[in-house]
Formats: sequence, C-alpha cells, structure tokens
Amino acid sequence: MSIRARKKVNINISQNKAYQTILKPLVTERSTQLSEFNKIVFSIPLTATKLEVKSSIEKIFSVKVKSVNTILTKGKVKRFKGVLGRRSNTKKAIVTLAPGNTIDLSVGV
Repeated sequence: MSIRARKKVNINISQNKAYQTILKPLVTERSTQLSEFNKIVFSIPLTATKLEVKSSIEKIFSVKVKSVNTILTKGKVKRFKGVLGRRSNTKKAIVTLAPGNTIDLSVGV
C-alpha cells in the first residue's frame, strides 16, 4: 500500500476577493509569540477555506505560504444588564510562511 502525494491545487483569486478573504491581522500576546516561528494570525470570514486564505496571503503580501490552520470559535451566550445576548462566531487562520519569507504587519497594506 503506497501513499500518493496530493495534487497541487492553485486557485486563481482576484485582488478584490483576496482583500475580502483576509479581514484583519490579529495582534495578541499569543500571536506575537507565534511570529517567532514564522506564523501570523488573521481574522477571516466563516465561509473562507484554507486554499482561499493561502492564495489571498500569497497575492496580497507576495510571500510563499507553507501551511494554513483554521480555528472556528463558537460565540458564547452572555448577559448584559440582565438581557441575554450572544457573541458572534469567529474564524481565525494561522498562516505558516515558508523559510525566508516575512510579513511586517506594522507597515500596513
């Protein structure tokens, strides 16, 4: 039984779609620690896929992406002044860049 390599899939994405896929970079204490390992965290729409995120990052920042991990955080039910409310669901993407590539988030796009 042999293991076949996956097919390389390239998605051609427009510049407008790329900017709609990447909502904002997340700068937290944990994401700053991850940047030491060449990983950057972005907020993305709930409908975005890993391939869309990868091609968007490569198009916007002109870098080579090694891998993309996504996290879907379900919103909690909270009380505010006695009224029940619900936080919205969020999705994050942790993007690992290939060695030798960097993204400087302090400059902007």
